[in-house]
Amino acid sequence: MTKGRAKSTAHISEVVGKVSEMTARRALLNAGYIVAKPETDEPFDVVFRDPVNREWYTAQIKTIRVREDRDGALVVSARKSNGEPYAKPDADYIVGVLGDAVYMFENTGQAEYWAQEATASKRWVKLPTEIVRDQTAVAQ
Repeated sequence: MTKGRAKSTAHISEVVGKVSEMTARRALLNAGYIVAKPETDEPFDVVFRDPVNREWYTAQIKTIRVREDRDGALVVSARKSNGEPYAKPDADYIVGVLGDAVYMFENTGQAEYWAQEATASKRWVKLPTEIVRDQTAVAQ
């Protein structure tokens, strides 16, 4: 390990994104989903199979930002690298990660998704941080 070497902002941003992706995959697995990563560059980060209806879906994973200037609102920026929002054909779902908290919601083509922390688990599906042994509990 090199001492005294500053990490670039781009590198830190990439690491945060990769950790968010791993956290989201872990949460999906905990909830009983089958999860796979594409081998090629795709507009989605993961594909997953719902444990209840057994259908496959795609998801784009994003790190949630807390907007203190907006009363602590949780904000998920759902834009591609070109600035355009992810359309429904790009990803069925958006998965937002804030630390260990993971939320999933349908992609409706918005550039940003907002929720207050108190209402996020009502508006968005909060995925478990621990393995759910009884998978029927996930479907509720």
